[in-house]
Amino acid sequence: MSKQPNSKKKKGFSRKQKSRLEVALIYLVIAVMFVIIAYPLLWALSMSMNSTTNLFSASLSPENWSLVNYEWLFNNPRSDYLLWYRNTLFVSTIVTILTTLLVLFTAYAFSRYRFKGRTYGLYAFLLLQMFPVLMAMVALFILLNTIGLLDNLWGLIIIYVGGNIPMNAFLVKGYLDTLPRSLDESAKMDGAGHFRIFFQILLPLAKPIISVVALFNFMAPFMDFILPRIVLRSPENFTLALGLYNFVNAQFSNNFSRFAAGAVLVAIPIATVYLFLQKYLISGLASGATKG
Repeated sequence: MSKQPNSKKKKGFSRKQKSRLEVALIYLVIAVMFVIIAYPLLWALSMSMNSTTNLFSASLSPENWSLVNYEWLFNNPRSDYLLWYRNTLFVSTIVTILTTLLVLFTAYAFSRYRFKGRTYGLYAFLLLQMFPVLMAMVALFILLNTIGLLDNLWGLIIIYVGGNIPMNAFLVKGYLDTLPRSLDESAKMDGAGHFRIFFQILLPLAKPIISVVALFNFMAPFMDFILPRIVLRSPENFTLALGLYNFVNAQFSNNFSRFAAGAVLVAIPIATVYLFLQKYLISGLASGATKG
């Protein structure tokens, strides 16, 4: 009779090997994502440094680095880049201020008060997010034309503010729900009114979610192309996305290197605001998503 072994050898990876494999896979995913993100950024930066305007003759490492495209954007009389930059900063700043204020008041009302239609109002906020803004562009176009705000930066601002309120209000409401109501009750016992509770107690605690809302609303006009394309007509009213598009779309004006230089400079105000609000952003996103 053949002897059967008393114990079988364990097969498979050990716990230490599994841990190393998981870490390796995580680093692999991070490396792939880094390449996906960094490659187009490197191309845009190198393209802006190319002296040629042709996309096909440009290279990732040009032989002759040049700032001629940046000089053209700022110094050439035919360039409206600074005007587009000013328009975009104006729209972004006004949209950020108005949207943040309206969202905070709306979220505070839905979070702290109980009134008729509150539940249906929250459902309406969620329902509105199911339909893109483009579905209402015909109605918005007619409305702006009726009130005389077509081809006007204020008309664009109105659309941005109105479209950003529902989702942002729902996000901020979720964050305010995490703040204990005992703070409100203690303040009321000390004689504080609703506005004092809102401005002096809740807002300082809501800095993370306020930073998230402010950053998202500040970025939107820099990135959006479709809405300005529909609303704006005059070149002096163009935003950056719409103005830069003309560099590669106009007949006999395929200036891809100037387009890249303008696109690189777009990152400066967004990066500045992001660095200023960085310490609040992660906690704001995480807390705002915990409750709805």
